[in-house]
Amino acid sequence: MNTKIAIIVAALALPLTVAAFPGAQPGDSEEHRAQRVERLAEKLDLNAEQKTQVTQIFQQQREKQEALRQETHQRLQAVLRPEQMTQFDELKKERHAKWKKHQGERGHLKTDAPAH
Repeated sequence: MNTKIAIIVAALALPLTVAAFPGAQPGDSEEHRAQRVERLAEKLDLNAEQKTQVTQIFQQQREKQEALRQETHQRLQAVLRPEQMTQFDELKKERHAKWKKHQGERGHLKTDAPAH
């Protein structure tokens, strides 16, 4: 029964925690974020002030997502027993590894392999 509860909680919380990991995901470096703003600036013809504002908006969003991730983790810790929390963390790591593998297969992640 407790295992079922842990699985249900994990299934419900994983989409939230994966979405709320912007700072921890590969490819989400300062460089990547700057490139994203530059692409938007080019496609939308943003002026310097708009670029600054867009950058600030994205920064604020990342901070909110991180705060939500931390709050979710604390709330789960208050509900789950320590062994359930450990199991939850393992499930989250497995899901992240699958996501990372899938992104790599689709060519979305940088690899250490030399470019051809």
